[in-house]
Amino acid sequence: MHLVALAWFYVVLMMAVAEALSPQGTVLGAFFTFLLYGVLPLSIVLYVMGAPMRRRARQRAEAAASGSAAHEHGRGQAAGDAVATVREKT
Repeated sequence: MHLVALAWFYVVLMMAVAEALSPQGTVLGAFFTFLLYGVLPLSIVLYVMGAPMRRRARQRAEAAASGSAAHEHGRGQAAGDAVATVREKT
């Protein structure tokens, strides 16, 4: 994913350079080319593609927080008599 983003960034940078160096182009046009073709779409795509990773990190953090909270309050440990005793048949 990062390789594609880097390649797109390179293409947009070359477009902006061509815009700035052309006889009809301006530096302001190159700036907006870089911003509107590169930075804005790339930031949206990377944000959307990173959503599953952020969700997993949030779930791990919540699990770690609930696990440490349960451990601090004595929960999360096995009870002393977890197995029922066997009754004798008469």
